[in-house]
Amino acid sequence: MVLGPGLVTGAADDDPSGIATYSIAGASLGYGLLWAAAFTFPLMAAIQLVCARIGLVSGRGLAGTLRQHYPRSFLYVACGLLLIANVFNIAADLSGMADAVEMLTGLSSHVSVPVLGAFLIFVTVYTSYQTFAKYLKWLTAVLFAYVVAAFLAKPDWRSVAWATIVPTVRWNLDWITTFVGVIGTTISPYLFFWQASHEVEEEKAKGRTAVAQRRGASEEELRDACVDVTTGMLFSNVVMYFIMLTTAATLFRAGHTSIDSSRQAAEALRPLAGNAAYLLYTLGLVGTGLLAVPVLAGSASYAVAELFRWRMGLDLRFRQAWRFYVVLGAAMIGGIVLDALDINPVRMLFTSAILNGVLAPPLLVLVMLVGSNRKVMGRHANGVWLNVLGWSATVVTAAAAIAFLAGLVR
Repeated sequence: MVLGPGLVTGAADDDPSGIATYSIAGASLGYGLLWAAAFTFPLMAAIQLVCARIGLVSGRGLAGTLRQHYPRSFLYVACGLLLIANVFNIAADLSGMADAVEMLTGLSSHVSVPVLGAFLIFVTVYTSYQTFAKYLKWLTAVLFAYVVAAFLAKPDWRSVAWATIVPTVRWNLDWITTFVGVIGTTISPYLFFWQASHEVEEEKAKGRTAVAQRRGASEEELRDACVDVTTGMLFSNVVMYFIMLTTAATLFRAGHTSIDSSRQAAEALRPLAGNAAYLLYTLGLVGTGLLAVPVLAGSASYAVAELFRWRMGLDLRFRQAWRFYVVLGAAMIGGIVLDALDINPVRMLFTSAILNGVLAPPLLVLVMLVGSNRKVMGRHANGVWLNVLGWSATVVTAAAAIAFLAGLVR
């Protein structure tokens, strides 16, 4: 069994927004949110598995399935929320990548943001994203440097073990805001649409170009999807755990509890790489951004194309699916324009994670409704455990978002 869409999705989940959010969590709260890595793993794995099963069984992406079986208003709401979150997330990721490049080379972000954006538009439109992603996945492996750096920082392992097992909850706005950010960058709306659409793309690559050919899935295919998704989400959360652990053992312990730049976040890798910490951090941040930004733009393109029944697919040439690619390019250009506002890159990355956390609950409801609908899924509708974990993820994200908004009002 070859790992595919699930592993790409897991790697893309650790995008620059995620790295910044986990770094802020470790620096500001110490070991206080280590437990969130283990807590969110089964929730995010269940949600992504539901999305993968929807793509495999229905033969359509999530938006296409909503269009076929639910009122059009559901799809308009879903696409609207997705576009808002994705454009802001693209802007944040490009800004974070540019900030890392500027830290290392001195090149202004006003130059590197449009250059990076144009490069990603070209690669996504005129080359095979699957091939591009295959090689890029290895670049994201540099994030495992945080695993080594965590051990070299010599944390208090007894405190680490306790914080991993026993949840610590603080009822103040700073803690709630950080928790919502962690939830938002872990259970991210764009990944729901991407997972289902990427499964469909994999089916097309096998020659199943018609919906009728793709509809239905064997037990073996569903088992493979379960292994793939679980592996991808585990990779994502292991990286998340050690980023928080490393920044807690270095920055928090040294009293640097507020991260305002990529340079400060890179300092967490100094126990491993010394002066090369900046290089290591930059490689990780740029690598994950190059992987994640096309996923962000692509998930929006799939949703809009399915809404209007356009021809779509990253395997198609521009002239074959030009409207699909125009939406993809427009989403990236929207992110580039938003970057012109000169918002602090690290704060923008963190804010995009919070936005994802607030917008995720209504989209999670739609995902779970589709996954449990026997008219769509037949005998492959969600079982007991998928329903328990999936609806638990929905309740947790909704409760966190409500607590955050209530805190803002107060």
